[in-house]
Amino acid sequence: MTRPDLLVVTRYSDDDMHALAQHYTLHVLSDAADSARLLDEVGPRIRALATNGESGASAALIDALPALEIIVCYGVGVDAIDLERAKARGIRVTYTPDVLTGDVADMGIALLLALARQIPAADAYVRRGDWGRKPIALTRRVFGQRLGIVGLGRVGRALARRATGFDMQVMYHDRMHFDDVPYAWCENLVDLARQVDFLVVCAAADQGTRALIDARVLDALGPDGMLVNVARGSIVDEPVLLDYLRERRIAGAALDVFWNEPAIDPAFASLDNVVLQPHRSSATLQTRAAMAELVRGNLAAFFADAPLVSEYPLVREIAVA
Repeated sequence: MTRPDLLVVTRYSDDDMHALAQHYTLHVLSDAADSARLLDEVGPRIRALATNGESGASAALIDALPALEIIVCYGVGVDAIDLERAKARGIRVTYTPDVLTGDVADMGIALLLALARQIPAADAYVRRGDWGRKPIALTRRVFGQRLGIVGLGRVGRALARRATGFDMQVMYHDRMHFDDVPYAWCENLVDLARQVDFLVVCAAADQGTRALIDARVLDALGPDGMLVNVARGSIVDEPVLLDYLRERRIAGAALDVFWNEPAIDPAFASLDNVVLQPHRSSATLQTRAAMAELVRGNLAAFFADAPLVSEYPLVREIAVA
């Protein structure tokens, strides 16, 4: 039986590619010497496109695939996919929610601790042989402090539960108030930032959250406040953040996500009040395996004309209407 064609935007891990190759004829866009030529050759027969949260699917790519019916995304963030173009074409989109929630929440807490307790700096201090020879600065307490969460979705709630284990006072800002949580809701984000010691960004990225963390929010967070971002780089006004870090107008930031990943602004490397990670919140063996399984499950369901395992709801609602 002829295997369906599958266009892969950016190569997955070798194990995941091998698993997909058992069922599909793979065409990897990132491997092509001439991507335009590849799209000319295979584009007309591609019904399914596999991508990830960083590479997404641009309007131009979608337009190059006239037979496209589904975009499967290895990741929970779909902001790099042109959803408006997908909706207009009636193309379904899937993602990998839930399976990475715990790992991202763990990373949020880890970054908060690393920043407040200056764990990377202390590690370097020991490795340099400075212990016993040079003084080292005191750090910031975490337990019992005030935590603000921006976006109380799956990750935000998981992080809040972990923070209560540190006896933190948890407050949140979201587009809506939730009656099923014990945390205080701040309708205004600036008011939330003004009341907390740590502000952790867990919100979904869309046009409404672009540059949400701006100068007004950072002013409210203040020179003793610390920012953690495990959501998307686009949610923070990065040039403004860099200025505030340089000028010590906030105490520090711990970031797993940035603008222009992986070619991030080199100014971050010169700062001693940041903790940096290469977008690895979901990068555990267990979670990546579960994400890959969801990708394969959604593809199998699509080609079997069965219900999709994890369809992105906004696309589904509009496409069906």
